[in-house]
Amino acid sequence: MSTSFEKYNDILLAAHKQSNRAGDVAIKKKEIFDELFDHFNIESGTILFVGFNPAILKLSNFDICVTEVSDEVREVIDTHGVKYTYIKDIKNYGKKFAVVSATDEYFTFAATDQQQRDLVETLASVTENLLITTLRDYKNQDFKDREFSLPILVRNVDNKAIYFEHYEYDLHDRNNFYGTNYIVTDETLDVIGPFERRTMYFKQLAKFSFDNGAKNFLVHQNLMHKSTIKKNYEHILTIKF
Repeated sequence: MSTSFEKYNDILLAAHKQSNRAGDVAIKKKEIFDELFDHFNIESGTILFVGFNPAILKLSNFDICVTEVSDEVREVIDTHGVKYTYIKDIKNYGKKFAVVSATDEYFTFAATDQQQRDLVETLASVTENLLITTLRDYKNQDFKDREFSLPILVRNVDNKAIYFEHYEYDLHDRNNFYGTNYIVTDETLDVIGPFERRTMYFKQLAKFSFDNGAKNFLVHQNLMHKSTIKKNYEHILTIKF
């Protein structure tokens, strides 16, 4: 059974396939990983991508593994000739990865605090060296950013589409919210979701990480992550094990 994060990544993939800048975006994503690897003096090894990140298509010197991706994502990776291993269940895989990447606010795809703890515990248990993730700064978030993402226009030679997200917060627990994605073209409107989500704060993620054996936690000041389906930037966080 696919996870909500896997379904969300199909939207990321659709935007990537439609973009006339897909190649440039993949290169820029790869350059961000290069900077992180240089910072931590990592030259090679195994890397697990949780979900789809365009850097998969350009990364070299690493044995690539992927999880929580659909058949459509795997078909695109295959088309680009990337050698990789698909892992359906990382909990029972029995091996660790030098680097684990779970971007696009992976840890917010949960309904409860305990589920978030479980997600961190799972990825920590399979990370040998470095865990990479991204988050918005929910503590200092502007009110105008709480309800909608900043829309983005994705185009190619033949067509264009507007992508944006709507966030509806729980009245009883303001940390819980539902995210619904909209894709608007000249002729269609696709509504995908809602996805049950929960805010994750930097200090909260740091605590969960240290509870699971992390040695260091860093919010990078000069590197940011931008999704393919919104203009909002997310902070890149690295957790050293």
